[in-house]
Amino acid sequence: MHSFDLLYILVLTNIISTPVEVSNMGKAITYAGITVILYKIFIRLSLHNKLRWILYESPTVLIQNGDIDRKGLKKVRMPINELLSHLREKGYTDTRNIAIAVMEETGSISVIPKSKYRPVQPNDLNLQVKKEYLPIPLILDSQIVYHNLKYLQLNQSWLINELEKMGEKIENITLATFLEDGKLFIDNNEIKEHKSDPYYYKPGRDN
Repeated sequence: MHSFDLLYILVLTNIISTPVEVSNMGKAITYAGITVILYKIFIRLSLHNKLRWILYESPTVLIQNGDIDRKGLKKVRMPINELLSHLREKGYTDTRNIAIAVMEETGSISVIPKSKYRPVQPNDLNLQVKKEYLPIPLILDSQIVYHNLKYLQLNQSWLINELEKMGEKIENITLATFLEDGKLFIDNNEIKEHKSDPYYYKPGRDN
């Protein structure tokens, strides 16, 4: 959330709670309604750049061309070790490899590496890749997603028939997705036991 959004929530909860404590629900609803309307108006006005710079914090540069911006860190009150931890979360361990790192107005940190340290893209190797396909969920937690069936111009009978072919029942399915080749991927509630296989180690005491 933006700082302005957080302030709105704090104000709204205080406005509602005080009349409720004295059993005056009418005032609580009225004040809450006025606050929500004012917030909606401010949100609309914030679409204009001039007012937006007043309501919201501007992005702060933390690293520029491999150099740490100490003024930026001081502005957002962030120690060096915390900056390094954010970089590790993004997969970077050396500040010298960063073209720019910015704390956005929402509080999240964007990191853009120098060109020679960025992940290789298919275009860099002149590779032709096929269009990305997003598997479409048809069953979630044993419940059929009817609007996705409708989108694919399929029906429940087709889905049940496909499950019967695979020896599956809806109540045992955690996730079923429609794949690019027209087949179903099923993830049921059964967990395979791999005994002492080190590739399937699970942290904790459940081994």
